[in-house]
Amino acid sequence: MKSWPLWEVFIRSKNGLSHKHAGSLHAADAQMAIENARDVYCRRNEGVSIWVVESAHITASDPAESDPFFEPAKDKVYRHPTFYDLPDEVKHM
Repeated sequence: MKSWPLWEVFIRSKNGLSHKHAGSLHAADAQMAIENARDVYCRRNEGVSIWVVESAHITASDPAESDPFFEPAKDKVYRHPTFYDLPDEVKHM
């Protein structure tokens, strides 16, 4: 018997916020993955939107090579937001 593919689930808790990774599940297709994600990860109204992505379609950087991969960004400290003061009224940034 062939097993169902693995899907990664992303939930948006409120409008205006980003989707966050909630977990993984197995499902036969995208529609089943969304319905299963709703049942598993949004039982108590935790979300307003669900994204599912088949894990086979995700490409990730290699954690073992993170130093050389991210090295160019370390030379550009002016791009880091540590130089800016945000007003207290600004939320979710």
